Amino acid sequence: MAVELCLLRGFELTCAGKVVHVSSSGQRVLAFLALHPRPLPRSYVAEVLWVESTGERAGANLRSTLWRLKKPGLRLIDRAGDCLRLAEHVIVDVHETEARARRVLDPDYFGDERDAVELTNSGELLPAWYEDWVLIERERQRQLLLHALESLCERFTRRRSFGPAIAAGIAAVQGEPLRETAHRALIQAYVAEGNLGEAIRQYHTCKRLLQEQLGLEPSTDLTESVRKLFQRQAPIQEWAEPPRHSGVRQPDLSSARLPADRRAQSAAGVSPSSRLLRAGQ
Repeated sequence: MAVELCLLRGFELTCAGKVVHVSSSGQRVLAFLALHPRPLPRSYVAEVLWVESTGERAGANLRSTLWRLKKPGLRLIDRAGDCLRLAEHVIVDVHETEARARRVLDPDYFGDERDAVELTNSGELLPAWYEDWVLIERERQRQLLLHALESLCERFTRRRSFGPAIAAGIAAVQGEPLRETAHRALIQAYVAEGNLGEAIRQYHTCKRLLQEQLGLEPSTDLTESVRKLFQRQAPIQEWAEPPRHSGVRQPDLSSARLPADRRAQSAAGVSPSSRLLRAGQ
């Protein structure tokens, strides 16, 4: 029977496709062991999970929880001496997502749209759990996922597979709206696709978020990289506001005063990159 432990988007244990009820303390024991693949001493597990209890009381709580986790025909935990580990046959979604992300970050990775779909929809690790051991692991997983999504966006952009590239870029921006590298990857995808209006709007989204949340301006590196992207781009016939379908909150571009007729813009000697930067001043 397939036993699956899901920790992304929330805790769920299933056996042969059927949900298995687990107590709150049992959930924490299983999740803790799942996030630490090596065998752990029972005393360490008890001290971390029942941090406010004495050593003796924490040990008693762990023994009680392990007893309640025993279910007919279902082995969830392996014991080796005084150590515990999650049973090897239990499939953990976090392990699969992490393996996928690391594969994406391999320099020899070519790109698979299935990876883009899975990673863009992976979800957060144990939302609404606030223990220190969860927060640390959640941040580690989040950073790994963000790097993988940015890498997917860049790789698919180079392959001119713009659908998965933009989906991965948007997921990276949504995962951390203040992350400049995510905005840069998404802007590069828009420019390569020929959607300069989307690229300009994304730049101003990044700028607005940095100003509102941190009181900062976009870095010189980001601004210059965007300028260079526009300088390399072939002229387009006209500027127009692109459709609002990205899923990321978009800024009001009324102050940008982008010309509707690019020919008039060319006659005035104004480049797309200079208009981009002037609009934010």
